[in-house]
Amino acid sequence: MNGILTWTDLNKFEVEDLDRVNGINNSYSNLRLFGHTENDVIVTLYRDRHSWCPYCQKIWLWLEYKRIPYRVKKINMFCYGQKESWFLDKVRSGKLPAIEFKGQVITESDDIIAFLENEFGALGSFITSSHLIKIRELEREIFRSWCNWLCRESFNFIDNSLRKKRFRESISKFDEILSRSKSGFIDPSVSNTSDIEPGVGDIIFIPYMERMNASLIYYKGFNLRSNYRNVDNWLTLFEGTSAYRGTQGDFHTHSHDLPPQMGGCYKESNTKQISYSQSIDSGEGLGNFELNKKCDSNYYIRFALKRVLKHKDNLIKVNPCDKECFEESLRSALTHMITGEVIMPEKLSGKSLRYLKNRISVPRDMPIISARLLRQSLNKIEILSNNNEKDKIPISHRYDQDPRNFISNLL
Repeated sequence: MNGILTWTDLNKFEVEDLDRVNGINNSYSNLRLFGHTENDVIVTLYRDRHSWCPYCQKIWLWLEYKRIPYRVKKINMFCYGQKESWFLDKVRSGKLPAIEFKGQVITESDDIIAFLENEFGALGSFITSSHLIKIRELEREIFRSWCNWLCRESFNFIDNSLRKKRFRESISKFDEILSRSKSGFIDPSVSNTSDIEPGVGDIIFIPYMERMNASLIYYKGFNLRSNYRNVDNWLTLFEGTSAYRGTQGDFHTHSHDLPPQMGGCYKESNTKQISYSQSIDSGEGLGNFELNKKCDSNYYIRFALKRVLKHKDNLIKVNPCDKECFEESLRSALTHMITGEVIMPEKLSGKSLRYLKNRISVPRDMPIISARLLRQSLNKIEILSNNNEKDKIPISHRYDQDPRNFISNLL
């Protein structure tokens, strides 16, 4: 024995599983009931398997905050896998999200929300409300200015400064609107427990604001939360709800899943950009800038372990490095995560740990805090290796995340 825990030892540290059907929102559930019976379910949500799609997140959040019972069927995005043929038979365009309601299929996220509102009532305001028109126009203005800055290569300082200025002008308008809100939300709604929650006006904004927060800090060194106090408060309010946290990605996931979806993301090399991106890539993370909430780290450590144990055989199978070296190195990292001990494996493979660290996806695999703690432990053992060969994450596609490798264990 060299002190590294065995798989049998590690299995003793598991945490109880979630109530995926009636408990807090989670990315693993195929059925959400909110206390209803399965016979009450008349909505099926078709969303992307990896939880990367912002438009799927919008519908997912609406159903969760509205507490509408629904089934979930998960479909591949083109950037990481082939579309399921049965889904293409149902939705010829392959577009996500889609819902099915009593045999009727609806696509396009805004159309889906309008349809659901007609059947179940509004969440805050109706999406077609006149007072939301300018809000929705502003969301598209912010989106365009973000894309123009992030996804177009700048060839000189003046060009880049102008794009940054336009983004700041548009996001300042959003910050100003939030500053006038007593609740902190754009379009507050009241839950059945009398809590103030986000309404549809907020849900329209949150998916891309989440991605802007991640991508701008990683690629530009621009800290959205520290620059805009009211936006920071708005994000914090969202993060205080379990409905949102169940859908929330982290900086590492978004920074590397966006390039193939957006057609590329361009770095603006500066001191902050280098520092922030290094912290994200190493697994250290950026603390409250990612999730502004105190959490029980012991629970999230055990949750991360549970997820690794469930999929460990496939994780070992698909890792491109030596299987025996990876298996021992992985156990060493998990030992560190559980006990805090750093024990050098006899057959250390830093490259194999790096490969796994770069493919943990939030929330597909685990919550933000769990992923951060797992990445930190993988990194702790990885840096003991003399092999500093970089793992190049694809930017034109993410076929390295093809779910077929895990299809037998998909949840």
